[in-house]
Amino acid sequence: MEILRYVAFSERADGGNPAGVVFDAAGISSSRMLEIAAEVGYSETAFVTRGVDRELTVRYFSPKVEVPFCGHATIATAVAFADLHGPGELLLQTPAGPIEVSTSVTHAGATVATLVSVPPRVEAMEAALLDELLMALHWSHADLDAEFPPRVAHAGASHPIIAARTRERLADLSYDFSLLAILMERAKWTTIDLVWRESDDVFHARNPFPPGGVREDSATGAAAAAFGGYLRALGLVTLPATVTVLQGQDMGRPSTITLSIPKDPASGIAVTGTAVRL
Repeated sequence: MEILRYVAFSERADGGNPAGVVFDAAGISSSRMLEIAAEVGYSETAFVTRGVDRELTVRYFSPKVEVPFCGHATIATAVAFADLHGPGELLLQTPAGPIEVSTSVTHAGATVATLVSVPPRVEAMEAALLDELLMALHWSHADLDAEFPPRVAHAGASHPIIAARTRERLADLSYDFSLLAILMERAKWTTIDLVWRESDDVFHARNPFPPGGVREDSATGAAAAAFGGYLRALGLVTLPATVTVLQGQDMGRPSTITLSIPKDPASGIAVTGTAVRL
């Protein structure tokens, strides 16, 4: 078994979000996959349990738990496959549903991958649950951007979308790890998508991930896809839209995620990024 290591959503090894990729995972037990993910130590490792032509069956594990879908590990898997077999189209069968992915190589030699999420859904958040979340984050209602109301969005995994009123609020991320982990496990949330709007089509994001044993994710493709569904459902962008999500800057691992948001509410959100092998 070979464990490949890639950084997704960056063209630099010291940026983006690292992910493990295992292409020969057939026959490995779930418990062993979890052990391997913990040994690798990244926020996610993707395990390909079956591959026929360009259709792959993939599972995703953090150091502590399996998740139904992971965007940055999907980008890493697609680029790793392209490095081995050439760019083109892929179909990934994931616990969240089928994910179409395409890869191509730029004139500069970078490999770019685009995944299309499952159709997103957006739900209201109960007031009491929001109060619990803000308490765990050490935020107040005054810290929130009123133009971007809190919601729970899903595009393969569930993520509360919480918008900060200022960049300073987003930059000061000091939360109660244990309290947030307990709340997220009860609510079945994967990461918390904290965002701040720089302009109409540029947002900054931070993603605490305590259920996975990770204080913060430096690039979260699944949350970005969910955020794209949120922007569309609430009419916060002019459709079709292209949105840039900047993540990891406050961690010293800058990441760039590009969202393509179609008009059709039944369509998935396209998430694009580069990846490089470590």
